[in-house]
Amino acid sequence: MSPNHVTELVELLQLERLEDNLFRGQSRDIGTRFVFGGQVLGQALAAAQHTVDAAREAHSLHAYFLRAGDIEAPIVYNVERTRDGGTFSSRRVVAIQHGQPILNGSISFQLPEKGVEHQAPMPEVPAPEDIEPWHPLPPDELARLPVKLQRWMGVDGPFEFRQLWPRDERQPARRPPFQHIWFRLASPISDSAVLHRALLAYASDFHLIGTATLPHGISYLTNNVQMASLDHALWFHRPFRVDEWLLYSFDSPTAQGGRGLARGQIFSRDGRLVASTAQEGLIRVRNG
Repeated sequence: MSPNHVTELVELLQLERLEDNLFRGQSRDIGTRFVFGGQVLGQALAAAQHTVDAAREAHSLHAYFLRAGDIEAPIVYNVERTRDGGTFSSRRVVAIQHGQPILNGSISFQLPEKGVEHQAPMPEVPAPEDIEPWHPLPPDELARLPVKLQRWMGVDGPFEFRQLWPRDERQPARRPPFQHIWFRLASPISDSAVLHRALLAYASDFHLIGTATLPHGISYLTNNVQMASLDHALWFHRPFRVDEWLLYSFDSPTAQGGRGLARGQIFSRDGRLVASTAQEGLIRVRNG
């Protein structure tokens, strides 16, 4: 893992302020056909955070992906200051490219306060050190893939993943719709909780809708399959660091009508539930 990739990602979330409520972000080509959805989520959260009092912390994000993003073009984020109450602040964010919205999002912030507490227990899984690291494809197999897929599957990224039950996405086997994946940023970063939340928003888009494909023996690499994220929800519960191991536990309760639903719980290594996610995605299998 290269620290340079971490630096690039951190810089990607540092937006240029054009006006009080208007920001511009750049895009990074990670091998996907269009802008990675997690990038837009992280940048939208960063834009909204710039418009609230620093003491208020993001606790929920709800977004709809409206159009595929152009990797070659910057993204403008227009933030609407919907409401500032005594404890909560609400923001609406529209991400725009080529004059068209590509994402609509709502983000809520809260002044920290104490209250009742309970949480679901963390699943009993092996420690990340006891799970084999992901290995890229051999060079000869990588060379047979399209150039963009070579970048996606063959280059180390800013995050390290340890998957409990890895599968070959080129020849996916059918299995139950749940999985557990440890992940962390590849190198340490600053203590900024704002940055850690933006990075978690980015990482929360990995592997989520793919969980809904597990029972069907298909993947994003299957030739006759069309997949795209439709919406994304993220709730922050407790403090965390993305440069320390986090367990992402996924399940998919249903798929129907060309759509699949996936849910996730993110735990710190000591068992604290730090965030929850949900996403519905387009999953179309073409005949012939």
